[in-house]
Amino acid sequence: MPRIPPITGKSDVPAEYHGVVDEVLKVFGNVRGPFSMLLHSPKLAERMLKLVTFNRDESVVEPKLRSVAILAAVREREAAYVWAAQVGAARRAGVSEQIIDVLRAKGDAGSLPDEERQIVTYVRQLMRTNRVDQATFDALKNRHDAQWMVEMTAVANYFAFLSGIVNAFEVAAPPDGDRLPS
Repeated sequence: MPRIPPITGKSDVPAEYHGVVDEVLKVFGNVRGPFSMLLHSPKLAERMLKLVTFNRDESVVEPKLRSVAILAAVREREAAYVWAAQVGAARRAGVSEQIIDVLRAKGDAGSLPDEERQIVTYVRQLMRTNRVDQATFDALKNRHDAQWMVEMTAVANYFAFLSGIVNAFEVAAPPDGDRLPS
């Protein structure tokens, strides 16, 4: 049970913010998860939606690799709701079950394909220490340009932010979603 009542629709926010709820509905189809909490601050939710659409539609980081970064960040943040919400998207983007299984188990990334392993290592370091060592950074920088590096780092941190929201407010994972180990 969430620690504060989730926002579920327009009736839960002042009329002046109904347009923000409409935007959430346009992006997600319903009000759920992090946005059920973020809408307690409609102006914040409105600004966060811009990152959702940027990450989905405008990022130079291709969907498969973006999903690897997202799942790595979410798993490090132990965010059951965001994990469950993102695994399906990762599968649709072409992320293999092997990668999902390694991330779910917080397993050794050494068996993953080179680029995916480099992303997982980068994101894990960033989430665990708020830093990335030079060799890990260089491995990805040698594959991608500065814009790609910035956008991949930003998407991982954006999903870490969402993870913090659902964890702080104890938003339960959907019952039919992929589960993290207890």
